[in-house]
Amino acid sequence: MSELPEVTPAYCKALWRQVCNWQRWGADDEKGALNLIDDDKRRQAAALVEQGGVIGLGNPWPVDPAPHNAWPAEHRMIRAGDDCDYPGVPGLSVAMDYIGVQHHGVACSHVDALCHVFVNHQMYNGYPAADVKSTGALKNDMQPMADGVVTRGVLLDLPRFLGCEFLDGDVRLSRADLEAAEQAQGLTVAPGDVLIVHKGRQQRVATVGLFDPVSAGMPGLHPECAGFLHDRGVAMLGSDYMNDPQPNWECEGWPIPIHYLGICGMGMTLLHNLDTEAAARQCEALGRWEFLLTIAPLKIPGGTGSPANPIAMF
Repeated sequence: MSELPEVTPAYCKALWRQVCNWQRWGADDEKGALNLIDDDKRRQAAALVEQGGVIGLGNPWPVDPAPHNAWPAEHRMIRAGDDCDYPGVPGLSVAMDYIGVQHHGVACSHVDALCHVFVNHQMYNGYPAADVKSTGALKNDMQPMADGVVTRGVLLDLPRFLGCEFLDGDVRLSRADLEAAEQAQGLTVAPGDVLIVHKGRQQRVATVGLFDPVSAGMPGLHPECAGFLHDRGVAMLGSDYMNDPQPNWECEGWPIPIHYLGICGMGMTLLHNLDTEAAARQCEALGRWEFLLTIAPLKIPGGTGSPANPIAMF
């Protein structure tokens, strides 16, 4: 682990000037870094499928209250098999249920929209925060992902690289860590990739049990990693935790720098709370750390994000 720069407002503002993509794809753009995924990129990603195996990277629907799940998802039956005959329709026997969730947080696997965070009361590409109304977002909602995201997924296995079972809650990954893991795996992150940073959350839970992410901490990326993400042209960043560490940085105005620099500055959406353990072990077994990745978020007009179960196909 390398020595990390102090996180100050001046430091974060300098990073912002370095990575900001506002106007890069036009004054009206709402796709952000997803513009880096084109037809050629999708065809190249499809060619990575060799074995045909698939792994879902989403966690189970988080209905149980826990230290990390203060707002449990809802799942309740409307009609079940013990009372399956539908009233008023003779012969119709069905089961039906209802689901609901506040998906932002540290429990539900989800993808953020570009309207999720603001810097100086502005979101990506300079749209005002006020464009996110009580009825939903007028700009930077989930619409750019309505046809799904299909591209190359690349996974960096940081516990494997650092020689541990899982990263502890106080770990802050540097740009040098990402670059060294990339080199050790014989991989180069390329424009239009979805980068998955595996930190070993599932193994940590299996070892120590469920934990409070505030008191126990969550590993994450130091803000300097924003330069790596921008230089490599990452289209979307994902992790088995939140991508910012927890507890958050004690930096006035910049409590979640990777969110601010990535979503708001670069227009790079984030995937959170994935189950990356099986994919990491499959990559290790195959000796390759790239795969076809597909993401099909819900079509939520005005939405600030969506539950997601990304699919890695090898």
